[in-house]
Amino acid sequence: MSSRWTAGNRARLLENGEEFFPAVFESIRAAKHEVILETFILLEDKVGRELQAALLQAAHNGAQIDVMVDGFGSSDLTPEFIRTLTAAGVRVRSFDPSSRFIGLRVNLLRRMHRKIVVVDGNRAFIGGINYSADHLADFGPLAKQDYAVELEGPVVAEIRHFGLTAIRDARVDARPDQTTPARSGDVEALLITRDNADHPNDIERHYRAAIRSARKRVLIANAYFFPGYLLLREMRRAARRGVDVRLILQGEPDMPIVKTAAALLYEHLQGAGVKIHEYCQRPLHGKVAVVDDDWSTVGSSNLDPLSLSLNLEANVVLRDRAFAAHLRTRLEHLIAHECQLVEAPARPRWHWWSQLRTAVVFHFLRRFPGWASQLPPHAPTLQSHPLPASASATGIRHER
Repeated sequence: MSSRWTAGNRARLLENGEEFFPAVFESIRAAKHEVILETFILLEDKVGRELQAALLQAAHNGAQIDVMVDGFGSSDLTPEFIRTLTAAGVRVRSFDPSSRFIGLRVNLLRRMHRKIVVVDGNRAFIGGINYSADHLADFGPLAKQDYAVELEGPVVAEIRHFGLTAIRDARVDARPDQTTPARSGDVEALLITRDNADHPNDIERHYRAAIRSARKRVLIANAYFFPGYLLLREMRRAARRGVDVRLILQGEPDMPIVKTAAALLYEHLQGAGVKIHEYCQRPLHGKVAVVDDDWSTVGSSNLDPLSLSLNLEANVVLRDRAFAAHLRTRLEHLIAHECQLVEAPARPRWHWWSQLRTAVVFHFLRRFPGWASQLPPHAPTLQSHPLPASASATGIRHER
């Protein structure tokens, strides 16, 4: 998909499941024509069941519904859960599913990690929040801190087209493009995606360009931080020319190796003046950034090898001073109240093992994208869950 900026959009930041789920579910329940939904994780907990109920209501309204879940992230969905949806005419697809080996999920690489919703062609949601109860504060200490954005305006047509293209191989019919939504605000928006064919580094490239052009500040909150060598170099160069570069990373990670890996990079970044804050309230799952006064991004892409070199990802980049200011305010609130500043060492540690470790890490970071491209060719499959005969007929009757 070719990227292009569209003007005239409205954007609303949604923080955590408390803001995201009500907005998405209300929009889906009110759908009259169409719902397109892609997600990495869908669980059969209270959030998953509420999503199911919203989709059933949309189907009852006459909307045509396409749902795509990842075969790794959503591998625990039961046949009963899926049959309830397909019986109502919902088209459910699994991205690259596979059987478990001795009870373990083995299809780890090249996952469909996007989180996208488009409703009636005029409203879209994109971000990092999955459909599971661990995105709600009442889940407890392991509840995730995360972000998404609600969009209206011409960019929704771009997101809708992308969503339909992603499921095209498994669709049983064609759907005409809808009229581009009217202008809804003053936000310029750009959908950027990553895949393993035509757009292998688009998201990283936009990050690097934004940091390279920064003159005042760079503020990045990212859950899984182990970026490529070129992106690290841009952060260091920005800090050295006087830009206030701050990172919010996991201090209480859901997987301990996440903090261990990121910590290998701390001294290298701190030596150039980058400030590192660890979010210690609960696991951080966000993938957002703000650069200077008007550039920001929200999406599914972590800054790690899986997201930047293997997984299918989607972010939206926004140019708008008000949205950037609001996102920056929310991130600075985390820094002030829920983060710890990681102090740079008074003097560099010149132990031989530290130098060896640094050399190995940066060799890996510099070479990993090339190594990833050499992995055995793999054409992921979309598995369609069959519709009952009566539901199939209903789906055709509801064509738009």
